Amino acid sequence: MNNKKFRYIFSVSGILFLLLLFLYGASCYSKSGSVIFGSIKESPLKSSSDVARAGEVQDAFRKIFKINSERVVFISTEQTVKLPRHPFFDDPFFRDFFGAPQFRQAPTQKRTGLGTGFILSEDGYICTNHHVVAGVDKIKVKINGKSYNAKVIGSDERTDIALLKIDPDEKLKPVYLGDSDTVKVGDWAIAIGNPFGLDKTFTVGVISATGRKDLDLMGHSQSHIQTDASINPGNSGGPLINIYGEVIGINRAIYSKTGGNMGIGFAIPINKAKFVLEQLKKHKKVKRGFIGVQIVPLTEEYAKELGLKNNEGALIGAVVADSPAQKAGARVNDVIIKVNKRKIKSFNDLLEEVEKNRIGTTLRVVVWRNKSKLTLFITVGERP
Repeated sequence: MNNKKFRYIFSVSGILFLLLLFLYGASCYSKSGSVIFGSIKESPLKSSSDVARAGEVQDAFRKIFKINSERVVFISTEQTVKLPRHPFFDDPFFRDFFGAPQFRQAPTQKRTGLGTGFILSEDGYICTNHHVVAGVDKIKVKINGKSYNAKVIGSDERTDIALLKIDPDEKLKPVYLGDSDTVKVGDWAIAIGNPFGLDKTFTVGVISATGRKDLDLMGHSQSHIQTDASINPGNSGGPLINIYGEVIGINRAIYSKTGGNMGIGFAIPINKAKFVLEQLKKHKKVKRGFIGVQIVPLTEEYAKELGLKNNEGALIGAVVADSPAQKAGARVNDVIIKVNKRKIKSFNDLLEEVEKNRIGTTLRVVVWRNKSKLTLFITVGERP
C-alpha cells in the first residue's frame, strides 16, 4: 500500500471518528445547550399498568392535602413563668456582706409553645389539645399566612380537648368530620400538622390499633386510635385523616424513648371529641353523666359464686345515697352486664356508656342479681 493511499484511508477514518464523536457529544446536550445527565427516555414505569393503582393513591394523597391545607392551623402560645430564685438572695447575711439587692418578686421568663389545630366552623371555632393551651397567656392562630388572636372557649383536661375561637375577617373552611366508629386496623392514616414548627407537614401511615386503653401516658382509660403515621412534638391537636379526607381523630401523643417518632402515635376518636366539643361550646366545660355507683373488681372466683360464666361485667361495690342508681333500685353486689344495647365487660365500658349519654337520658340497665337477670331504668344525672 503506497503512502498516498494510506493517508487517504487514515483521513476518511479520522473524519468518521470525528463525526461519531460529534454525534455522541450532541446527544449529551439539551436544546438549550446544557448537559443532560441520565437517560433522555421516559421511565417505562410511567406507562406500566403495574403502578397505575399506586399512582391513583398518590393522586388521592395530593387531593387530601389540597383540601385540608387550608383547614389545618398553626398554633403558637406564650406563657410567663416564675423562675426559682437562689436561696442566697433571700439570706440577710449574704445581702449585707456582698451588697446583693433584695428582690421583691421572683424573676420571670417567657416560654413559647407550638401546636396544631383544625377549623370546625366558618366563623372561627378551632379544635386542639388541652395541653397545647393549658395555662398560657397568649394564643396565636395562623391560617394561610394570616395571624389571629385566639381565646379559649372551653378546655377539658380529662379528654385533652380544647375549643378555641378567633374572629376571622372572612369565612373559613371547616374540616370534614368522619366516623371513628368505622375505623379498622389497616386503614390509611394521614396526619397533617406542624412538627417542630415545620408548617403543614403531611405524613402517611396506617391504623395500627383501635380502642387502646389503660395507657399510663394517657390516663383516664379513654379509648385511642393508634397509628404509625409519623407524629412528633408540634403535631398535638392536629387531625388524623382517613383516605376520604375526613378527620377521624385528634392527634394527642406518642410513645417514645427519645422524644421523636417511633411509629406509635395516639389520637382521640372524633366521635368522642364531637360530644366534648359540643359541651365546651354550650357550657365551657363538660357536663358528665353520673348514675351513682362505685365499681369494684370482679374476680373469676367471685363471678362463679354469683353464677356467672366469666368475670365480664361491672360489680357494684357501693351505691351513692340519693343517686339515680339508688332511686332505680340498684344494690351492692349487682353486676351490670348490659346498658341499652351495649354489653358491659368492664368498668371502662360502663363509664363510656354513661358519659356519652346526655343528662336526663334514661338508661335500660341489665344487672345480674340472685343468679338471674333484672332490668333497671336509671336516669342519668350530672356528675357532682
